[in-house]
Amino acid sequence: EMNKKYIYIAGPYTKGDTVQNVRAAILVGDEIANAGHYPFIPHLTMFWHIICPHEYQFWLDQDIGYLLKCDYLVRIPGESSGADGEVQIAKDNGIPVFFSVDACLDWIARNN
Repeated sequence: EMNKKYIYIAGPYTKGDTVQNVRAAILVGDEIANAGHYPFIPHLTMFWHIICPHEYQFWLDQDIGYLLKCDYLVRIPGESSGADGEVQIAKDNGIPVFFSVDACLDWIARNN
């Protein structure tokens, strides 16, 4: 049995079209799930925020809490200071960063 990994998806959220950004993250997450792993899609808190709004720092703290539990981070394309910050936090904490789903999945396949 393949060793299932927890993979954090970092990418644009508020910059540009928020709905398109959430869609892009979900598509990446679905690809990761279909490969047998566990994606974490922080963009999905959009729905939580609509119902129970919180300050930016609240969401950042939630996201970083999950990021630090993940095995890998996949940075999807697009300008995002938040996602860039998440990449740096991952690197600072020894969490490997990939810039495509394929690169991440290929690395997992070769190293498990």
